[in-house]
Amino acid sequence: MNLGDQKEAVKMAYDQLRANKLRSGLTILGIVIGVVTVIAISSVINGLNSQVSGMVEAMGTNVIWVFRFPVIGVRPTTEMLTRKQLTMEDAEAMAQLPHVAAVSPSLRYQNFQFNAGSVTAKYGNHKVESVSLEGDTTSSKDVYDWDIHEGRYFTEQDQERSANVTVLGHDTAADLFGLESPIGKEVQIEGLTFTVVGTLEKQKAAFGGGKNPEDNFAYFPITTFHKLHPEVLDYWVSVKFDDQKNKAAVIDSITDLLRRRRKVRNEADDNFAIFGSDSITRLWTQITGSLFLLMFGLSAVGLMVGGVGVMNIMLVSVTERTREIGVRKAIGATKKIILMQFTLEAITLCALGGIIGILVGSGLAMGLRFVLSSQVSALWVIAAFLCSCAIGLIFGIYPAWKAANLNPIDALRYE
Repeated sequence: MNLGDQKEAVKMAYDQLRANKLRSGLTILGIVIGVVTVIAISSVINGLNSQVSGMVEAMGTNVIWVFRFPVIGVRPTTEMLTRKQLTMEDAEAMAQLPHVAAVSPSLRYQNFQFNAGSVTAKYGNHKVESVSLEGDTTSSKDVYDWDIHEGRYFTEQDQERSANVTVLGHDTAADLFGLESPIGKEVQIEGLTFTVVGTLEKQKAAFGGGKNPEDNFAYFPITTFHKLHPEVLDYWVSVKFDDQKNKAAVIDSITDLLRRRRKVRNEADDNFAIFGSDSITRLWTQITGSLFLLMFGLSAVGLMVGGVGVMNIMLVSVTERTREIGVRKAIGATKKIILMQFTLEAITLCALGGIIGILVGSGLAMGLRFVLSSQVSALWVIAAFLCSCAIGLIFGIYPAWKAANLNPIDALRYE
């Protein structure tokens, strides 16, 4: 087939599609829906992946956590829940290990089931509900690299004398004081009065818009926290190490240390858990894997429905144009030209559906940015378009083959 024949086939395919605009539009509806599904879901997944990566970076890639049982992606068993709690002495021993830059043992008072606080903070006529309380050592600021918005963090002297001072999270301070500076002001929390010595910068929300629960906190020296809730002794230990290459060595050192301190038998499993930000990444990868399968299933159904629709309409088109095919064959059109013409019609239909789907899907993804994190991926746009063209080729080849193999004499007699 020469170049002139190819151009003629393309032109005839284009003219045929223009002559049946409504039918062509309805035919590609399934393709459009399939491509929109691919673009929209992949954009949301891509956006959420970026948010999770940002959150993990903010938490610190060189920070690991130690607790009496794992809390990320694992449902604690009865044995885990009854394990002996970690102690302040355990944290102090970890701080002496090689490659450990800082250690912060923390105590929290909040509703862990809903990851929200259960305390009310008051200042004058203003009050903020659902505030979480946390007791920390002075090293917590160094472990998490918190940025102070105003004032200062509490000091060793504050911790030694159990001073009634607090550092407020961004949202707690903003809701209590508005535009007024909170530094030096007194707030009431659980019947006690505390002087605000500092506030923290706003932290990134885990999934885009909305408030971060971590901004609705009141932080105290750990000795001061004991005055509020002496019954809370379940320490969560954050360990910052000096370099990523030393992560495995630090984990091994902590494991050996705690097994000795907690008197774990050689043949017994650890009765504590050590995990890092990679645990969050692994959990998120599992979730997005399920979302990807959902996306694949939904888009595959849409594309298959669209492909069947294309095949059906192309078969109808072949029947309607039987006489035309007979005339073309009579004046010299070869099987290859007829085959190419009808195959191109099917591919063009599906490619047009792919382009419309990409435009609609990208617009939907842009709109979702106001609700969820969403980023259009060029890779998925290309993949969706190529899939739509492939559907046209696969489902258009049989009608094209049928048209190419019509007997010219029978075709000319067709009424």
